[in-house]
Amino acid sequence: MPTDHVPSQVEPGRSLAEERAEAVPEVLGSLPEWDLSDLYPAMDAPQIAEDIAWAGEAAAAFESANKGKLADIAAAADGGDRLAALISEFETIEETIGRLMSFSSLVYSGDTSDPKRAKFHSDLQDRLTGVSTKLLFFPLELNRIDDAVLDKALESPALAHFRPWLDELREERPYQLSDDLERLFHEKSLTGRGAWNRLFNETMSSLRFRIGGEELPIEPTLNHLTDHDEAKRKEAAEALSKTFRAHLRTFTLITNVLAKDKAISDSWRGFVDVSASRHLANRVEPEVVDALVQAVADAYPRISHRYYAMKAGWLGKDKLDYWDRNAPLPDTVKRTVGWEEAKKTVLDAYAGFDPRMAEIAGRFFDRNWIDAPTRPGKSPGAFAHPTVPSVHPYVLLNYQGKQRDVMTLAHELGHGVHQVLAGPQGLLMAQTPLTLAETASVFGEMLTFRSILDAAPSAKERKVLLAGKVEDMINTVVRQISFYLFERHVHSERREGEVTSERLGEIWMKVQEESLGPSIRLGEGYDVFWTYIPHFIHAPFYVYAYAFGDCLVNSLYAVYLGAESGFQERYFDMLKAGGTKRHQELLAPFGLDASDPAFWMKGLSVIEGLIDELEEVEAA
Repeated sequence: MPTDHVPSQVEPGRSLAEERAEAVPEVLGSLPEWDLSDLYPAMDAPQIAEDIAWAGEAAAAFESANKGKLADIAAAADGGDRLAALISEFETIEETIGRLMSFSSLVYSGDTSDPKRAKFHSDLQDRLTGVSTKLLFFPLELNRIDDAVLDKALESPALAHFRPWLDELREERPYQLSDDLERLFHEKSLTGRGAWNRLFNETMSSLRFRIGGEELPIEPTLNHLTDHDEAKRKEAAEALSKTFRAHLRTFTLITNVLAKDKAISDSWRGFVDVSASRHLANRVEPEVVDALVQAVADAYPRISHRYYAMKAGWLGKDKLDYWDRNAPLPDTVKRTVGWEEAKKTVLDAYAGFDPRMAEIAGRFFDRNWIDAPTRPGKSPGAFAHPTVPSVHPYVLLNYQGKQRDVMTLAHELGHGVHQVLAGPQGLLMAQTPLTLAETASVFGEMLTFRSILDAAPSAKERKVLLAGKVEDMINTVVRQISFYLFERHVHSERREGEVTSERLGEIWMKVQEESLGPSIRLGEGYDVFWTYIPHFIHAPFYVYAYAFGDCLVNSLYAVYLGAESGFQERYFDMLKAGGTKRHQELLAPFGLDASDPAFWMKGLSVIEGLIDELEEVEAA
């Protein structure tokens, strides 16, 4: 796996696409790095200063012309049309701000250890926070318009176009603070949550783990946990534990500060439950999430406990050590999947579903919308950033040629296709709630997996593929729900006082033992592995969206297999809707209802069915 790929340094007057790094090993092929010039040519491009200046002037003029007047405008005879025009103007300014912030975020993600990038990102955030503060009044004041007046204004077709966005604003009204308090929360976000997020990012990207005499960043180190050699897996696990423990005080402080920050915000806004604000943002009812969590927890013995007992037997052990959890099976052929093969695999699977899906995904390869290599300082993991509708999404990977990396590529391209299709809804309504944002990504994974499974040349290869898919599903469903329960415990206890490092470790071990089961030995050292999960820091309670999406896609895929015709059109319509519809409306055309507890059992039964297939293959 590549460990010597040096980070590019962005120099004045050069585009990011021109900042090439060293060649990657031939077995992977040429890994692409994204070209961000569709956003801006470079960090010192004059267009950046011009757009900052324009956004500042436009926001100031918008505030001056409209603050304190929206109720009167709405009540006028042509109030609906006038409000629609103002929302369009607001959206245009926000689009420019979003374009600037997207570029800044992506540049920073490319190398969070580079002081020039960090300063650029921080300075731009600072300036744009000041700009966006001038726009804060608009959604707040819209929410103070009398319901009857707004309902009358919505008779205007122009304003009715924005009804989904206005409905979302209305749902947030009970938790809305005064303009001055909202402004204070907004302006202090940079020195509050934003600063602690940055500390986590830069600390994590600077960590080095000693493996075989080398000092490695986190991504290559985590990759060793899937090595065929148990000694290497154990060495990586111990290196991770040792380094995480050396920085435990820092991660404990970050966790406590951010949990307290959220508790303060929740208290002021009137959120009683620790995850209520996330449910509101996701536009999902708490009881739906509770039903999902309970269904998954009840299924632990039938899924994760059962599977890991089988895997322990395959590896010739009574129990798996925690570094064996993602170990390859003994029958796994050790090979690296080159980039071109990964590309063809995913695009062929997408094309088998619908050529339009493959065409959109193909743009990411053809137009340099993907940054694939691992390198020191680069953000770990993977993501698809939607940027703004007037541009296009970008995908970040840390591609190392594992079969799971191919699945990650399929996952992130699913996000990318979704974001491209939802783009025409405009900035305010393109973004899908997190619970549905994982639908296209997990569906893309499923298409790719089924395509690979159908082409398996032998029963042995089929077993390896099925086991890999089951493990991915466990990581997506069981593991993410355990993460959610960990967060609930931590945030609940933080309301009563600071949570110590030892206590955080105890909570972590408890939820992991319950979810993973008796066939995994969570020995000394695993108690600090909570430290590296970025979702805990960047998006509290985000994690259940993965389980939501996986179970939803399992049910959706079953509908696809049984559909005679028309499924693709309904699927594309769902993705095109973006954030204009809630899950009930989006799933209704497929005959699915996430509020029905049986819905979750149907999704989980798909995972159980794959484990059944594994047993059949093993017995054959």
